[in-house]
Amino acid sequence: MKKLNPIFEWFILLFCTGTVCFFLGVILYDLVSKGWPVLSWAFVSKGPTAGMTQGGILPAIFGTVMLTLITAVFSVPFGICCAVYLNEYAKDTWLTRLIRASIRNLSGVPSIIYGLFGLALFVQSMGMGTSVLSAGLTLGLLSLPYIITTTEEALRRIPASTREAALGVGATQFESIRDVVLPSALPGILTGVVLTLSRAAGETAPILFTGAAFFIAGGSGYLNQEFMALPYHLYMLSTQHQAIEQVRPIAYGTALVLLIVVFFLNLTAFYIRYKHRNNE
Repeated sequence: MKKLNPIFEWFILLFCTGTVCFFLGVILYDLVSKGWPVLSWAFVSKGPTAGMTQGGILPAIFGTVMLTLITAVFSVPFGICCAVYLNEYAKDTWLTRLIRASIRNLSGVPSIIYGLFGLALFVQSMGMGTSVLSAGLTLGLLSLPYIITTTEEALRRIPASTREAALGVGATQFESIRDVVLPSALPGILTGVVLTLSRAAGETAPILFTGAAFFIAGGSGYLNQEFMALPYHLYMLSTQHQAIEQVRPIAYGTALVLLIVVFFLNLTAFYIRYKHRNNE
């Protein structure tokens, strides 16, 4: 097979990169130019009023934070422990290969399926009702495959000689994993966890059936109550409100706030990774 000219290959890569950056810039410009005039302290510190046509989005921000915390508490410990078992303890058999294949297939399941599953399991079967707890557990299930996969990949990057050195000085397998392997893989694990949580924070379909509400006076501070969330709030303002044109500036402001939240979550992942590498 004849190779392409290196200059031509470079041009193709540059063109593809430039195209992606161009459309990304157009989207960001549209969101910032239309959402920035709406942003103010009152917008992020007060609740909606006058039929959602005025006021702010504080209950939606608070609900999104609660939802993300519940997702993290449920998915992160289970996901990391599962990855540690598969990579460090489980033998390479047809069963472990089947489990890994199943986990990767679950990563590709549409989020709306998780929403229906959460409705059947947490809301109906377990009697939790439509609540922030049901929604958080549903997002936790959605996040588990990603956390398991990224954690296992981070563990695989640790050389076998590192484990052998720890065992050679008398450490048990558990001690070598706890004191040597996990700290070495921590940057990759944390990056995968934070990026997964930032994705979960922007999901709409899984919380649609499990607890998200269009409007709750005064917000919700209890795990067994419905809640407002930024992605669902944005969806309702953009498609279901009786005065879509009137609330469109609020929708753009909500989208910009959600974008900023996700950006800072991603920035946190990069900072943790950078900080840990400098401390090594």
